[in-house]
Order: sequence, then C-alpha cells, then structure tokens
Amino acid sequence: MAVQLESNVLDKVNSWLNGNYDIDTKAEIQDLIDNEKTTELTDAFYKDLEFGTGGLRGLIGIGSNRMNRYTIGAATQGLANYLNKTFAGEMIKVAIAYDSRIKSDEFSRITADIFSANGIKVYLFESLRPTPELSFAIRLLGCHSGVVVTASHNPKEYNGYKAYWVDGSQVVAPHDKNIIDEVNAITSVDDINFDGDDSLIEIVGKNVDEKYLDQLLSLSISKDAISRQKALKIVYTPIHGTGITLVPQLLQRMGFENVTVIEEQAEPQGNGQFPTVVYPNPEETEAMSMAMEKAREIDADLIMGTDPDSDRVGIGAKNQHGELQLLNGNQTASLLIYYLLNAWKDAGKLTGTQFVCKTIVTTDLIDRMAEAYGVKCYNTLTGFKYIAQVIREKEGIEQFIGGGEESYGYLIGDAVRDKDAIASCGMIAELTAYAKDKGLSLFDMLMEIYKQFGFYYEGLISLTKKGKSGADEIQQMMADFRTSPPKTLAGSEVIRMDDYKALTTTDLRTGNREEIPSGEMGIEPSNVLQFFTADGTKFTCRPSGTEPKIKFYVGVRAALESNEDFDAVYDSLKQKVKSIGEELGLQ
Repeated sequence: MAVQLESNVLDKVNSWLNGNYDIDTKAEIQDLIDNEKTTELTDAFYKDLEFGTGGLRGLIGIGSNRMNRYTIGAATQGLANYLNKTFAGEMIKVAIAYDSRIKSDEFSRITADIFSANGIKVYLFESLRPTPELSFAIRLLGCHSGVVVTASHNPKEYNGYKAYWVDGSQVVAPHDKNIIDEVNAITSVDDINFDGDDSLIEIVGKNVDEKYLDQLLSLSISKDAISRQKALKIVYTPIHGTGITLVPQLLQRMGFENVTVIEEQAEPQGNGQFPTVVYPNPEETEAMSMAMEKAREIDADLIMGTDPDSDRVGIGAKNQHGELQLLNGNQTASLLIYYLLNAWKDAGKLTGTQFVCKTIVTTDLIDRMAEAYGVKCYNTLTGFKYIAQVIREKEGIEQFIGGGEESYGYLIGDAVRDKDAIASCGMIAELTAYAKDKGLSLFDMLMEIYKQFGFYYEGLISLTKKGKSGADEIQQMMADFRTSPPKTLAGSEVIRMDDYKALTTTDLRTGNREEIPSGEMGIEPSNVLQFFTADGTKFTCRPSGTEPKIKFYVGVRAALESNEDFDAVYDSLKQKVKSIGEELGLQ
C-alpha cells in the first residue's frame, strides 16, 4: 500500500478490502489508495460512527466513519440483537420512517430487511414521513423501538439514523451504550443478516397519518380566535422535506384558510439535493429567503419553514417597524411557552403539578416565565431525548405542558416524545391568531414578554473543525477552558463553573465544589462547560454531537422599559455578545 496510514486506519481499510463487501465499495477504496488520498482514507476509517445527541449521523460514502449500507447494517444488527435480548420471548415490533435525503429510502429498506431477518415485526412507512410521526407511531402501534433515516438539517452530503425506544423517545442511557456494545461486538460484515423476511414487513401510511393529525388537532386551545382570524396570511415552506405531507393539511383542518405554500420548495427534488438552498436548515436566513420574498409580496402575518425531517421549524413575522424579520429559536420557544402558560392559566388548569422543560443552553427567560406562573421548569442536557426522559420520569406525577430548545425544536403535549415541527407549526399559527385577535403581532407579543420578564438575548458562535485534526482541536479547546476558566466576561466577574463531564459545580470565588446530580432528569456525564458571571451572563462551551463543530452559547439580559427602547437595548445586548466572543478569541 503506497499511502502511509495510522495502524488503526490501515487495519480497518484492509478489513474492508478483504471482507465480504460489495465490489463497488472495494473499488472505491482501492481508487483512494491508488491516488494516495491519505486524508480521505483517514477521515473515512479512523473511527466508527457513534450515537450522539441525534443518533448515528455522518457523510454518505464508504468507510466505518461514513453512512453506507454497512454502517447502517451494523447499527441495525446491533439494535436487533439488543432488542432480542431485552425482550426475549416477546413478538418484537419496530417502526421505520425516512425523509427526503440521498439514499434515505434505500437505507430504510435495508434497515427493515435486517430487522425482519432477525425475526422482528416491521412497520415501514410507504413513503417519506416526518420524524415526530415516527415517534407517535411507535406508541400508537405498540412498538418496542423505531428508526428514522434522516440527517435532520445537515448539509445534503449527510444522512443519519435515529434510534427510538418503546416510549417513542430517542434512545438514552443505558440502552444507547448497550446498543453500541452490541454493534461493536459485530466483528465482521458476515455477522449482519441482510436477508429480509417480507412476511414480517407491513407497509403503513394514511392510517397512521389520520390518527396523528387527530392528536395534533386535540392540542388546539384558541379555536374561537382561529375562527375569527381564519384569513390570517401564512406562508409555509417545507424546504424540500417531509413537512409537505402534513403541515398544510393540519393548518387547513385547524381552520386556517389563507396558507401559501412555496411551490418551488414544496416537493422533494433531485433525490435529496435540496436544489433551491445551500443548507436545508430553517435556522439559516438563506433557506428561508423564498418564503420571506413571498411574504413581502402578499403582506403575510406569519412565515414558517421546516427542515427535511420536520422536527425543527423557523418562523418570521413583522417587527415593530413593519419589516419582516426571522425570529431565533429562543424567541420562538419563549412565545410558545408564554402562550401555553397563559392558556392553561385562563382555563384554570394550573394546579402546581405542571412543568415545562428545556435544555441548559436554551434561554433562561423560560425559567423566569415558568416561575411567575407557578410552573416548574426542568433543564436537561442538549438533545430532545433528555426532555423525553424527564417526561417519562414524571409521567403520572406531574403534567408536561410544553418544551423546547434553542435549535428550533419544540414539543407540545406528550403524545410525541421528540421535537415536533408539525405540532409546532399548528400551535405557532394558533398563537399568531390569538395575538392578532388582541390587536398584536407576534413581535408585539414578544416585546410584552420582554417588558414583563426581562429582555433575554442569546448569541451562538459555531466553529467548524472537520476531520480527525478538527476533532483533536475541539478537544484541546475544551481542555483549555476547563483548566483555565475565563476570569471575566464583558467586564463582569465569572463566579461559577458547571462541568458536566465531571458533574461538578464550582464557586470560582471560594473554590467550593459540589456534585451535579445525575442519573435522572436528563443529566448524565457530558463534555459541556458553563460559566456564570456576577451580572447574570451565561457562557456555554459544547462540542456538537452530530456535526464537526464546537458551539459557544452566550446568554445576556437587560431590562426593557418600553417598546421605544427595544432597538437600543437589542443593539447593546448584541454588542455585549460580540465583545465576549472577541475577548475569548472566538470571532
């Protein structure tokens, strides 16, 4: 072999060249060798894909660190082995869905074949469906597990594999680690049984759709406001994803009569190529640009866009100057929780046993609002599976109202156990109608929240570090922050450090250290650091579990006395976030 590779990479490359892999895969590996593509080979083979906050996810291609029939196969065989051991003697059932990405349909069929080959009953969706519907279907059909093939909002070159458990939530400890152990125990491609049993595969579709839509309709609170505001102008884009299957139907059934769908982005095109966007991510302004343009044309009240698997939604509305503006995930989560808290209060349903839930990097404004309404707010690690864990642990004891995370994922009610952009679109449209019924825009409502509870602003600094060298750099950055915490941020003393890897919270003024409770409530060891200053600023460092990135979250706050002060306070908070990034050398 002409190329120089590290021993662990060389061993994996040889195992693929000499193993029972298909001829095209071997030819592609050999071509990389012949052309001395050392970096490409290293990145493709230096590790195995692992379950992170979103499951299995990576670039499509050959290699143990890529999404292909063999890594999908190993993951599924490992999951099948674990299911057969965990539920021995039962008729095990799983549900499988997929989105509009490259090879999603192919990967889903491979997954179905492997499960069925291992004696497991499979409910396979007939065509692409949203991730939250998969979560719902697991509970509806009495499944023990489920899989959705998707890379969520990642670039088109990616695909992924999310594993779900019996309650419809993504797999959490100890099951995730146990499944990894089962996958790692597969030492040869020959351990994977690809020969499916068609008698164990049942195709599902419209029957599940109808029950899911009925459940979403039951969440509606302000039916009278919708009736009065049925002409509300809504622009919606599925960004070539699964949202087209259900969002327009849901809005129509709720009573909204003036919904404009962006036709150029209405159907999946080009086998996951997402031809009209760079990234199919509603967090990106570019991905929402067509919807914004149409909204300006028709003078819309609300813009909504969902990502390919419809677990995230981005929204836009007119600001106080009458200009269309996209809201960030923290703002949308705050609006949703504020609306739900008010609606539950007005209905006399707040009894002291309700709760909302969010992640530790999501705005603390939600904590403040929940406290004011006498509702508990639980904070979890990043990843909606942890919010689902809290819902599961509190089931029958406390009642879940809603929850969310800053990365544009929200959940209303507990019938689904993952972030649900379909339900969120319905509820966002409803709260917009509710606000308009009171003479307010969404932005007016947001300013009312800020005046009442404080103006909370959150900035995100995201650094991409690709490949093995990038992964090493990210780990070094975390080590440096852990051993040398910043002394001040924007002139305010850093007084506390929470280390979720060590599960300790440290008073940096006294050196006193206490344990962070783990094992429940969505907390377990994780490579996350949080720093808190005397003036209430919060700074979080977290390597992404699904992308080659390290993310820095900066949360700041100030008082907002009047609507007229909004621009000045907003600018000062943005400048404060920018200055923190600059002083830490992140911008």
